[in-house]
Amino acid sequence: MARILITYPPSELHTWYGENALAQLAELGEVILRQQDDDLSEDQLIELSAGCELIISDKPTAGTERLFRERPALLAFIRCAMDTRSIDIEAASRHGVLVTQAGPGFVHAVSELIVAQMINLTRGLPQYFRTYQDGQQATPRMGRQLAGSTAGIIGFGAIATTLAPVLRALGIQVLVHDPYLTQPADGVTAVDLATLLRKADHVICLARHSAETENMVDARFLAQMKPGAFFINASRGALVDERALAAALTSGHLAGAAIDVGRGHDDQPTLDLARQPGVLATPHIGGMVPQAISYQVDRTVEQARSILAGRVPEGAVNPENAWRLARQTP
Repeated sequence: MARILITYPPSELHTWYGENALAQLAELGEVILRQQDDDLSEDQLIELSAGCELIISDKPTAGTERLFRERPALLAFIRCAMDTRSIDIEAASRHGVLVTQAGPGFVHAVSELIVAQMINLTRGLPQYFRTYQDGQQATPRMGRQLAGSTAGIIGFGAIATTLAPVLRALGIQVLVHDPYLTQPADGVTAVDLATLLRKADHVICLARHSAETENMVDARFLAQMKPGAFFINASRGALVDERALAAALTSGHLAGAAIDVGRGHDDQPTLDLARQPGVLATPHIGGMVPQAISYQVDRTVEQARSILAGRVPEGAVNPENAWRLARQTP
């Protein structure tokens, strides 16, 4: 009977994984659960995973060289998220361990959050709410209309593909910049980065985090943006030089920013930037809706089922190096 370790802490397990998925896994094998909420150390993970064929991991749990080396029965390290940065994929490949990711089930939720923050920024809605909640009479101020404006999307992946037609339906011109984009989508215009920054009223950062995009949004980037424009980051905090963004807001060059990610814990905005005037910060909640969570959880169950049946599942990151799984195939 297969052994399957789930690394979510007890206080988060039923929020982020759920009874239905646990029941389905129990049909596949013995499910091993953490008993404490404390941070899971490498030693503890190795101890818990003794004899396990599968580890289904939350985002903070690291997949290390030592884990893959000391657990020869381990067939796969299944990440219940898209983010695999804490997994040593090269080490997993050397030891024949398959790594999988759950897929982008959050595209609609993140797209909706971006549109909501565009409206909040241009109409100043949070300021009205805050004033009334403080028991004061709010003073009406002139806002800005989205229809007729220009949005510039940096990085044209799954979220951008979903977001672009929504923006167009609102009467917004959509510019995109992605050096790996080969065929622009209908209704969007592919431009170089300088053109996008010069023309966009809303710059929406959806680029992947990599060595190439680290601190991409720096002082030079922000200086090229249209005066009075808004900056929205729903990608990763490491793409942004936070001091440079704060300076661009303080100087009045930018009218505001909405950030759902930052350089704080678990990619959340740092308090220093979040409390800046003109910043609408949310604690990395773009994908926090039941539909998005269920999508990713369901993918991990299907991946576990496929792996235990000897098949490489959808979402495999290093299938060409999963020789432990190949060894198990009948």
